[in-house]
Amino acid sequence: MALFSYKAADKNGKIVTGTEDAPDEKGVVAVLQAQGYIPIRITSSAGTSSRLPLRWEKGIFGFLKKVSDKDILRFSEDLASLLGAGLTLDRSLQVLQEAADKPALKTLLGDVLKAVEKGGYLSDALAGHPREFSQFYVNMVKAGEAGGFLDLILERISLYLSDIKDLKDYIVSAMIYPLFLVCIGGISILVLLTYVIPKFALIFEDLGQAIPLSTQLLLGTAAFFQKYVLLLLAVFAALIFFWRRFAKTAAGRYRIDSFLALLPVAGGFIRELETARFARTLGTLIKSGVPILGSLALVQGVIRNRVIAQSIDFVRERVREGDVLSKPLADTERFPRLATQMITVGEETGRLDEMLFKIADIYEKKVRSFIKRGMSLMEPVVILTMGIIVGFIVISMLMAIFSMNDLPF
Repeated sequence: MALFSYKAADKNGKIVTGTEDAPDEKGVVAVLQAQGYIPIRITSSAGTSSRLPLRWEKGIFGFLKKVSDKDILRFSEDLASLLGAGLTLDRSLQVLQEAADKPALKTLLGDVLKAVEKGGYLSDALAGHPREFSQFYVNMVKAGEAGGFLDLILERISLYLSDIKDLKDYIVSAMIYPLFLVCIGGISILVLLTYVIPKFALIFEDLGQAIPLSTQLLLGTAAFFQKYVLLLLAVFAALIFFWRRFAKTAAGRYRIDSFLALLPVAGGFIRELETARFARTLGTLIKSGVPILGSLALVQGVIRNRVIAQSIDFVRERVREGDVLSKPLADTERFPRLATQMITVGEETGRLDEMLFKIADIYEKKVRSFIKRGMSLMEPVVILTMGIIVGFIVISMLMAIFSMNDLPF
């Protein structure tokens, strides 16, 4: 048995705190639920903390942070739990605001609560914060309000956001190590070229004998970098700046996405990634009762690749004319054939939402597999490339040093 401190809410939303002896955190949750409380935070005597269902993450500089995607995910989970426990919407929002550690989140929930207390819909209150709540999120909540199952809709939103976050986190974590290698290797080579090698250049400066060609090439490169390093960095920063500005324009984004879609390997990866995103979003919307045309409009805003997103206009028009979904999707040639065939089966069996979730699972698995293979190949390539460059530098300098033995004294 261990001693746990807890923070919970009763059926009226009143916050209560206390301690409880239990074998683990699940035991504390069971005791609290048996007493009619909703667990918020459970902390063991060892200092570890578990927050169920309210889990607002707080870092050392949490007061400086804006509301993150993770905060929105936790908000969705917690609001669904509180509504499912029987609390009214305004009281649930009040409990969430009191439990929030991050000031930005507390302010956001306060604004939403004020709008709801004035008699407004939750969807309208969330729509007033487009940076935190997407159009997809707002329309899902609106569908839940219309159907009278807001807690169920919030659970589906939470599941959707969790799946999307897991995929995004996997991609980011897979890229960290290779990028770290590139950055450290690049900085090391830059230091060698701008600081270390010029020191050796002074030794060879007054030699009457010609130094090896590789050393001459290395010294020339080092002299160039030493002289123009600031200019090169400025040009590189300018290129990034203008590239980002170009990518933010509609025409620029479309051209970039068109180019990426034509690449042999990257194009296939993008198609699989967007197919997974398309299927999971559309499946969630259809399962929640959003009409197919409205669902397609929302899905179009979720897809990142503008070329694929633009093809949804053609699909929507065909569906509006009475066509089934799978036929225009196949005609766009933007989605894998397996995906369109599975959608056809889903339409024929009347289980389109379930089939879309299966498609999402399949292509998310393919995306993870692709990233895993790519990173396993990229890491040795980066290490080998850096090794060759550093090896060339070392050998060139050693050849020059050894050539000094042939000088007459």
